Amino acid sequence: MYFLSKLLLFAVAAVDVLHVHGAPTTLEDTKSSELDRRIDTTSFSRVSTTSKRLFQLAGKTQYFAGVLLSSHVAAATDMYPGTNAWWLGHLPTNQDVDTAVAQMAATGYKVLRVWGFGTTNDASKSSGDIYYQVLNSSGQYFNYNPSNGIARLDYAVAAAQKKGLQLILPLLNNYDDLGGINTYTNVYGGDHNGFYTNAKAQAAYKAYIKFIVNRYKSSPAVFSWELCNEPVCPGCAASVITNWASDTSAYIKSLDPHHMVSLGDEGWLTATSAGTVPNYDQSHAYTGYNGVDFQRNLAIPTIDYGTFHMYYDLWGYNASWGSTWIAQHNAIGKALNKPVMLEEYAVKEGLDRVGIVGPWQETVVKKTSVAADMLWQYGTVFPSGSRPLDNYAVYWNSSTLAVLGAQHAREMAAKRAVATL
Repeated sequence: MYFLSKLLLFAVAAVDVLHVHGAPTTLEDTKSSELDRRIDTTSFSRVSTTSKRLFQLAGKTQYFAGVLLSSHVAAATDMYPGTNAWWLGHLPTNQDVDTAVAQMAATGYKVLRVWGFGTTNDASKSSGDIYYQVLNSSGQYFNYNPSNGIARLDYAVAAAQKKGLQLILPLLNNYDDLGGINTYTNVYGGDHNGFYTNAKAQAAYKAYIKFIVNRYKSSPAVFSWELCNEPVCPGCAASVITNWASDTSAYIKSLDPHHMVSLGDEGWLTATSAGTVPNYDQSHAYTGYNGVDFQRNLAIPTIDYGTFHMYYDLWGYNASWGSTWIAQHNAIGKALNKPVMLEEYAVKEGLDRVGIVGPWQETVVKKTSVAADMLWQYGTVFPSGSRPLDNYAVYWNSSTLAVLGAQHAREMAAKRAVATL
């Protein structure tokens, strides 16, 4: 239990211990004096919202693209591009964060998708890792260690705010990386699919939500909260995730009625959408096997916009299908009068990225009213030598981004902010 005692040196004065064998005790909103100094908590003037099928950023309704954009273009067009930078709150040094944020701001980024989760079941086996909470048989503990705890996310939020950037913060991972659903079921019982209806696991998850949302909800750096990165429940009725998303998003709204909430799903479709979308078929993405019904989930009143992802090769489709997938989600957004965001899309290094991605971006710009798209993922070289990137990373100085970056951003910037398609 030594590692828990060590954590409690940072946590005991600020947060109640949550016990796993019963309902969690009340978790008070905690902000250290250091956090108060870093994060301006006095104004909601930059809160982003929806405007029917588009977003309002800083009071301006617009499209935005998740691509790299030269700073002079951003200044000339008032463009608001974004990207996936999941690793920002898990970088080991302030210099790493400062370097990445400065580069992303200089290239014109305004919205970043950054993991707001980090859970371990055994801190003694997480030496050198960054994690924000520990879940085990003794309880639920938040890690206030300044070198590897919530202070790392504090610094990332503050650094983003300083540069005028906003963050999409997913609060849970479907996968085991950095503390996903299974870190809850390992403690509270059941399996991955049972998580969504496991009362003890949900109580602990809501305690974590309260911890994060109350910590950052007054920061102008928050774009939106996200329930989970790519939630699925294979073989389940779609109602399982729909009910969970309805309950959880309503809980977030009770804590923070100002900011947007999204599900964070990949956009899987079911027969619900057969009469709404073009080219509906019975292949994998449409069977409902993953327990996700994009259309029903987007209809939840406390879900402000829809997310969908696209990895055509991993899902068994050809590249041209990507444009169909985009058009289908656009049709659902139109039917429900809500924004939809192509939140992740990527092509591996070594393939013809321009040739494959180009038609997808043309579909977004010319054939749909998809509100935003965000390439996976931003890549750079970190001073500490940290390497959190995969073979989908797109580097800011890549020649490929002359087309997929600046050109696409200019096209999105020139698009009239009216959703007519």
